[in-house]
Amino acid sequence: MLFKLTLRNIRQSLRDYAIYFFTLIVGVSVFYLFNAIETQTSYLRVTADTRDMIKRLNQILAGTSVFVAVVLGLLIVYASRFLMKRRNREFALYLTLGMSKGGISLLLLCETLVIGAGSLFVGLLIGIGLSQISSSFVASLFEADMSKYHFTVSGGAIIKTLIYFGMMYFVVMFFNTVMIGKRKLIDLMNAGKRSEKLRAANPAVCAVMFLISAAALAFAYYFVGWRTRGLEPKDILIFIVIGCVSTYFLFRSVSGMLLRVFMSSKKLYFRGLNAFTFRQLSSKVGTMVFSLTLICLMLFVTICSLCGAFTIRNSMNENLEKCCPADYQIGMGVVMYNKSTKERVYQTIDAEAKLREAGIDPDKYFESSCICHMLCDTDYTASVYYGQHLDEVVKATGESKDIEYLGDAYGEMTENVISLSDYNALMKLFGLPGQSLADDEYFELCNIEQQTDLRNIPLEHGQEITVFGHKLKPKYDKCIEGTVELSSIPYNYGITVIPDSAADLDCTKEYILTANYNTDDKEKIAEYDDILTNDDLHENLIGDDEPEDGQIEKEYATVYRITRQMLAQANIGTKALVTFLGLYIGIVFLITCGAILALRSLSDCADSLSRYDMLRKIGADERDITGSLFIQTALFFAFPLILALIHSVFGMKFAFFFLDQLGTTSMLSSTLLTGGIVLLIFGGYFVITYLTSRVMIKNER
Repeated sequence: MLFKLTLRNIRQSLRDYAIYFFTLIVGVSVFYLFNAIETQTSYLRVTADTRDMIKRLNQILAGTSVFVAVVLGLLIVYASRFLMKRRNREFALYLTLGMSKGGISLLLLCETLVIGAGSLFVGLLIGIGLSQISSSFVASLFEADMSKYHFTVSGGAIIKTLIYFGMMYFVVMFFNTVMIGKRKLIDLMNAGKRSEKLRAANPAVCAVMFLISAAALAFAYYFVGWRTRGLEPKDILIFIVIGCVSTYFLFRSVSGMLLRVFMSSKKLYFRGLNAFTFRQLSSKVGTMVFSLTLICLMLFVTICSLCGAFTIRNSMNENLEKCCPADYQIGMGVVMYNKSTKERVYQTIDAEAKLREAGIDPDKYFESSCICHMLCDTDYTASVYYGQHLDEVVKATGESKDIEYLGDAYGEMTENVISLSDYNALMKLFGLPGQSLADDEYFELCNIEQQTDLRNIPLEHGQEITVFGHKLKPKYDKCIEGTVELSSIPYNYGITVIPDSAADLDCTKEYILTANYNTDDKEKIAEYDDILTNDDLHENLIGDDEPEDGQIEKEYATVYRITRQMLAQANIGTKALVTFLGLYIGIVFLITCGAILALRSLSDCADSLSRYDMLRKIGADERDITGSLFIQTALFFAFPLILALIHSVFGMKFAFFFLDQLGTTSMLSSTLLTGGIVLLIFGGYFVITYLTSRVMIKNER
């Protein structure tokens, strides 16, 4: 009998509580999907370094899963409250017919076990299916070979899912038992007649509260969006607190003003069922201010994390192509210091000869190569480049209150210089067009957007410079985007390109050999990388010999080796970590926000069934009633989302100030992808909520 009653209740619940099942199934599938990454990647052909990155990623995702499990557990407990509330009359009937509270608890235990088993089964099936579909995405993220792809099921992810969700269901069962034990028969019978108390708010106070909150948010928006330079961690923390508190009081003030604002327009308020609609909506918002604040902030974090993750991933892919247009680069430099003359002495290095001395034949590995001399004129400093505009530049950075001190320190920094012939040789190797210069001209090379804006200031004013005793004027009024050193992100803070006639190669502080390999085979490239970046090679290229002249000491000696494959491997780990964490946390937060709003909306709908029945009795049209329900649901979901979107605009502007250092590209595609995910999950909850609510009020007829 108990089992039959359990199955009957569940069959009824499948229609009335679609949100609960939808949340459980999506939660299980997402949990499995992200915990199955290790098994998904087991068949991929990747390098040893990438395999290590995958292991570290799995460790981080495992730690994140604990947080996700807690969030989903709290959500399931919250969802069970709606189920309990919806069935209060049913429980009262059981008690009236003589069933004990222990019997009701046992019934709920059976229902929870069956529902849990069903949702786990369906969720795992969906998760396993999604993991196969996402395999190509995972492979592209790790730049792996899928030739050995086969259908995989992660036993570890299944066990982890069963353990975590088993613990959650145990908490739910305990919660339901306690709740039933505390409830009295009279409370269960009258539960549908009670509603939450809503204190009337003073419209004037709410209006003042709204204006102050809006002003505080505008103040925070301005500083994080347009005064980002110079902000210290404590300042950022203050603005975060201002944003959270202002969000709460915005919802508090709106809940108090909402009905009054609509009532002020008689034509709007008394049109159709608007009076009923706005009163219902005002009651919902007024009793859920704190929850709406949390949901808004969670949506803000979700949108920013998703958009930021996708933007970083796309930018890193594009930057690798743009900032690393060659296969290999080695930079060598030895600078001496003469104690008696107090001057720097630059040691001449034949980079290719050094490689041969170390047992490396460049002709065996390189299809094409070139040497670039990074020059240094100790008299050509930032104060010479910026000239009279130095103070303006220092103030624009906003990094120090002591402008005079920072200006002196900044002004003493020497500028990097290369000759035009070296630049053109490098551009030819990169497959890019070269440049030309008159004997009295120069141009500036830079690829960091914020730094470019600063370095453009003297160029726009035609600032002349003196390098190696030659007076030069700018050929262009803006920097040319470009680089000399290979990197995975924009790394060139500024290099001055001068005519060959003005260059002094005796002042070469660094010899940079850049080359393209003579093969496209990945295994061969990996072999070349191992040989040309061997740790022993470093010691062979630059020894520890000290100058025999006691008046001359080695100021510094450097060797760096960079390969495209090395940078790509480093990119893979960052891309994977950012993308998976952004997706994981973002999707879970979206599920949580959508489920809370949906369950609360359904709960209020269940409490208001008698009101919808009354509307029918006084002659309201069924289309108007469902229209009222649609407007209520849409606005209830829209309130936190709209404010979260506004927060996100300024939050991403703040974030992109720092992400620009990575050379972030257009965020249009990232925004569209983020919008698609939000629309799919959050919009899905809205649609299911509205359709379920409509069924509920129609069944009450």
